[in-house]
Amino acid sequence: MAENKNIPVEATETNEVVDKVTGFWQQNSKNIIIAVAAVVLLAGGYAGYKYFISGPKETKANEALFRAENYFRMDSLQLALNGDATNPGFVKIMDKYSGTPAANLARFYAGSSYLKLGDFKNAEKYLKDFSSSSVQVNARAKSLLADALAEQGKKEEAVKLYLEAAKMFEKDEFNSSEYYFRAGYLLESLGKNQEAIEAYKAIKEKYPRSERGFDIDKYLARLGVTE
Repeated sequence: MAENKNIPVEATETNEVVDKVTGFWQQNSKNIIIAVAAVVLLAGGYAGYKYFISGPKETKANEALFRAENYFRMDSLQLALNGDATNPGFVKIMDKYSGTPAANLARFYAGSSYLKLGDFKNAEKYLKDFSSSSVQVNARAKSLLADALAEQGKKEEAVKLYLEAAKMFEKDEFNSSEYYFRAGYLLESLGKNQEAIEAYKAIKEKYPRSERGFDIDKYLARLGVTE
């Protein structure tokens, strides 16, 4: 066949590239198809899970949590925990909607509910399993867990958690001063007066205008600190 000398150099180079790509595809088409199919299936699977399973599950979990929260706000704690004839309570929400943010928040509410009911072991159980990305909420959960531990006589563990809670979000004048106070009070009961003084002094120095700050001098005075 006669050589066509009129074919531009660019066209010749393009044809060579096409030939190389075509050869590569012919040799590897099966593997490429499998790889692309896997990516599509994974993406489709994730989208399917997100929109057909995870999404609706979270919506239902949030709806259930909202109803249980209403009982909690009304102080109907047994209904909040165990639900009614139609709606699940916090305990069932944790199980039925496991892995959702609502199930995690249900642990916090369940722990708080059991604490109010005087069931300190269950309060400890659920509050220990709770975690949040919110520093303030985590501080609150730690303080409630400390309450549950203190009520069971686990005072040293409680002190540790109160102090951690107090330092987590120090801008929260009301709560941080309260956590320091509870730690100091427990330390006094343990005979650890110097450590109690340090906790009380933290209130005097950091939160002098808080409710606890206004009368902290009398707690320091009874431990011999009058300055």
